[in-house]
Amino acid sequence: MASRSPKFHGRVEGAAAHCAVPGCSEPGEFRAPLTAPTFDGPGAWQWLCLEHVREHNARYNYFSGMSPEEIEAAQSPIAGWERSSRAFASAGGADSAPPWSDFSDPLEAIRGRFGRGRTGAAPAAQRRFSGAEQAALGVLGLGSDADLPAVRKAYSVLVRRYHPDRNGGDRTHEAKLRGVIDAWQTLKAAAAFA
Repeated sequence: MASRSPKFHGRVEGAAAHCAVPGCSEPGEFRAPLTAPTFDGPGAWQWLCLEHVREHNARYNYFSGMSPEEIEAAQSPIAGWERSSRAFASAGGADSAPPWSDFSDPLEAIRGRFGRGRTGAAPAAQRRFSGAEQAALGVLGLGSDADLPAVRKAYSVLVRRYHPDRNGGDRTHEAKLRGVIDAWQTLKAAAAFA
């Protein structure tokens, strides 16, 4: 039979003779922080029994001392997006990634790294669209300075407006809906957005 592991879910058997709480005679088998970790190290620790480590964990509050704005920022699903990440060495002369903070949309950031960033395409102000792409922009009500998020938004709005499920089953706008869908298919594959 295999021997039992001395560490199980944070339990370290035989770590301390007694719990650090005065008056408790149970063995101290669970490590609990006395102070928060600092730049210089992990901070001070104490050894507690199971009952007292549960009490210690129940009292723990990550957000204590934070203002409501700091709590909201910490809970944001995109917290940290505005910070630049550290640069990694590029192997074999590969292009470096653009800073993530330059983008508001994660998909555009990925496209910037693997699309425009590698090919060295012209900046947004100098994009050129073919005649079919210009016509597609016109169908969506956009100019030649539009970027892909603007195209995506205009497409979404127009599809909702002309779709029979959204306008009470009125099928008189089917030709317009087909034109909007065709415009989106043309523009999402446009070289200017690659």
